Amino acid sequence: MDRDLLLTNVMLYWLTGTAGSSANCYYETAHAGAWGASERSPVPTGVAVFPLDVSIRGPLEREHTIVHCSEFGRGGHFAAMEAPDLLVDDVRAFFGKLR
Repeated sequence: MDRDLLLTNVMLYWLTGTAGSSANCYYETAHAGAWGASERSPVPTGVAVFPLDVSIRGPLEREHTIVHCSEFGRGGHFAAMEAPDLLVDDVRAFFGKLR
């Protein structure tokens, strides 16, 4: 990933003071015991798993109706910056199934 792009992304959070609030929902959810406690949703769900990112398909299958799942050999947690071509194609494929 280009360092300037990464720095720009980080600075958007840093200079606006929103880094903490953007991560706060993860902290609160984890400490409230809410993960894994929801009822199963019938909403069609798509999952994209990129390398070096935590595999989330297993936990999601318990609570969501997975209708599309893709695993990629490149990219990462910030897929929109690291592999935008893969992400865009995958989002199109997911929504194409719902037409």
